[in-house]
Order: sequence, then C-alpha cells, then structure tokens
Amino acid sequence: MHPYPHTYAVSASADRTGLVAVASPGLPSLDTAAPPQFDGPGGVWSPETLLCASLADCFILTFRAVSRAARFNWLHLECRVEGVLERVASVSRFTNYTTLATLTVSAGSDVAKARELLERAEHGCLISNSLSGTRALEVRIISAEPAAISEPAEPVS
Repeated sequence: MHPYPHTYAVSASADRTGLVAVASPGLPSLDTAAPPQFDGPGGVWSPETLLCASLADCFILTFRAVSRAARFNWLHLECRVEGVLERVASVSRFTNYTTLATLTVSAGSDVAKARELLERAEHGCLISNSLSGTRALEVRIISAEPAAISEPAEPVS
C-alpha cells in the first residue's frame, strides 16, 4: 500500500441535456444520468447508484483483505447495498445503508469465523466509514461443496 494521503481525481462533463460523462485518468469513461426517481431516463448509472456500488465494492475488497489476513478460505461473496435517500431538514441525504452479504464457504468451514470476518469488513470499509447515516449488515452464510457454488444451498444458522 502507498503511504497516506491518497488522492483520487475524477472529472465530469456534459452538455445542457443528455448524459454526463464521468472519467478518471487511466480508466474508461462512464455515462451517467439522474435516476428515474428524479425524472432521469433510467438504464444508466446515477450518482445515487454509484454511491451504493462504491459501498458494495469496498465491502467485498475489504473482505478479501481481512479474510486473506485471517487465512480464511471462502468460495463466493455476493453483496447488495440498499441506500435510503430521504428529505431531512429541507435537504436530501442518504440516511441509511443496509449491506446484504451472502457468503458461500466450503462445507465444514468455521461459520462463526466467517460471520466475524464479514462484520470486520463492514466495520473496516473506508467508503462506508466516510459517510454519515446509519449502517446495518445482514449476513447469510451458505455451506456448499466447491463444485456446487451455482446450485442453491440451504443457509447455515
């Protein structure tokens, strides 16, 4: 890891109407627009969905790091983040973020350790730590044989 501080630069450009192009050096540009809730066209990323995507992505990347440090083997992780945007004191702001994580582990894995590492990942995610609003983590751990990742499995209590 590089020493702190880290600086990230992103630019956006647009005409009077149409999509907004978001870019960062060395990355492909991304078209965005207002979400349908704000009369946007839908079908493209919005600032609101990008924020929630950042939380989900950071959660998975943080889980990779903490599970690697703990030498915990796992098979697959899916993460969905639901952000709630509300009007508070005449200002629109995200007030709540719920991270729903489904972790698939090999049969016989330490489920308590898996849950602990998921909680550590949520606590250590630098993106969610940078936001205001309440946070919640909902965890589902599935025990499966490695070849059965794509098959539905019963959750482990």
